[in-house]
Amino acid sequence: MSEFEHHAAEKEARRGVHGRHRISTAERREDMLRRYLGAVAAASSTEGETAPARGAEPVHTGRRAPAHPTVPRVDDVMRAPAVSVPGDMPFLQVAAALAAEQLSAVPVVDAEEHVVGMVSESDLLAKAAVLATTRRPGPLGKLKERRLYEKSRGETAATLMTYPAVTVHPSDTVADAAWTAARSRLKRLPVTDHRDRLIGVVTRADLLRSLVRDDADIREEIESRILREEYHLDPDAIEVMVVGGVVTVEGKVDVALAPGLLESIRAVEDVDEVVDHLTGVT
Repeated sequence: MSEFEHHAAEKEARRGVHGRHRISTAERREDMLRRYLGAVAAASSTEGETAPARGAEPVHTGRRAPAHPTVPRVDDVMRAPAVSVPGDMPFLQVAAALAAEQLSAVPVVDAEEHVVGMVSESDLLAKAAVLATTRRPGPLGKLKERRLYEKSRGETAATLMTYPAVTVHPSDTVADAAWTAARSRLKRLPVTDHRDRLIGVVTRADLLRSLVRDDADIREEIESRILREEYHLDPDAIEVMVVGGVVTVEGKVDVALAPGLLESIRAVEDVDEVVDHLTGVT
């Protein structure tokens, strides 16, 4: 093989490796989304209903029973304290606050810290567009466009915000909050106390991490809780691979232990399937 051909082969091999990485990453993200939507759907499958979050449609409770004894609540995953802005904050200061905190939206609060709305990049973008153009919606313009234009003439957070705010309580289950976020298509939800005062914020990513553990967390539980603690096995002697909730186990294990071991792994929360490559020994 010539030097040119050798270089071309190496380049193609590197391209193939990168391509496989991109596909693998995309597949993992797609699988996480699938499992997240499944958990959110489970939250709406029960017959009972809880009180709806303020500003939201009624949410339903219920999800697959977790392996741990307590159901995760919003206060387990929320971020506190939450960044907020007062209603009288000028447009440019709101934009600066969003940029400084690297946020896409923040709650707008009154003097008593009650959440009165949310101001987002979209609200500010509409305001900036109005300032940058002389175009005005005509008499035949769409009603939504005219309303957007009128709203964008505001100068403060209170006049630019979207209201009423969709909020959740710290005692709400993560599944209920996830359902609220999915139905309202919001990335951030203010968390308020019983007096509607802001005490934190929970993001869609926070809810996702709580609802669907990643493969590394599942593998860690299998190796520590099941292999070490429950069966007193050496994790180095049994290889555990987890991809998209599918667990593959390979290695040598006592034939009498294998059935129970596999059943224990299947019972781990967020395990969808177990592929058995174990070799039984006596």
